[in-house]
Amino acid sequence: MDEQTMFTLMVDLHRDGERQGPGGDGETRRALELARLDRSAELRVADIGCGTGASTLVLADELPGAHVTAVDLFPEFLDILAVQAREAGAAGRIETRTESMDALSFEAESLDLIWSEGAIYNMGFSAGIRAWKPFLRPGGVLAVSEITWLRPDPPREIRDHWDTEYPEIATAAEKINILERAGYDLLGYHVLPPSAWIDNYYEPTEGRIPAFLERHANQPDAAELAEMERREADLYRRYREWFSYGFYVARAR
Repeated sequence: MDEQTMFTLMVDLHRDGERQGPGGDGETRRALELARLDRSAELRVADIGCGTGASTLVLADELPGAHVTAVDLFPEFLDILAVQAREAGAAGRIETRTESMDALSFEAESLDLIWSEGAIYNMGFSAGIRAWKPFLRPGGVLAVSEITWLRPDPPREIRDHWDTEYPEIATAAEKINILERAGYDLLGYHVLPPSAWIDNYYEPTEGRIPAFLERHANQPDAAELAEMERREADLYRRYREWFSYGFYVARAR
């Protein structure tokens, strides 16, 4: 399957989902608590790889003085976020930008908070935190969720899977060491629970697959994507003791 076909099908499958990856409003709020920000301040916030904006809307609600710029590669997702922002009465404080996360248009030292849930893997953790750091003011905060080994002894099947899909998977200790070497100081870390994966992401996605396949009947690429999604969910259910997203919150020096 070529990349453009993959992107088109993924957008179609996921655009009606509340979330385009594992997460939850409670997990977003918990990470925000670790950021230790003045919530009444006029903060400049970027939510990178925001999808349809589940985390964006929480940030706008929890930071009433903030201006939040929601960035995603897919305008279809941002169109949905724009509607939801209007319905939430936050349209004046949420701006959307269709940009690639490796070509952001923010000015240097213009942001108080960079947020990214389940998306930095598109650049790679090390490359992403280094590329985004110049956009943070000194003392600004980075908050990202990133695939993390919970135990150092994963079974061969799941280790082989992640070695192929995302070789940068590592333990929390290794990720924190990368953050510190890149000029950040850890403020806090927590692990996403199974509900953030199964209840909030996999089950809703699996529920949309039959209609997705009907829309793309006799298209092998759509069937291939559906099988990939189902296999990923099965791997998580069987090996969730060994990996999850770790939520890393750190301050730029």
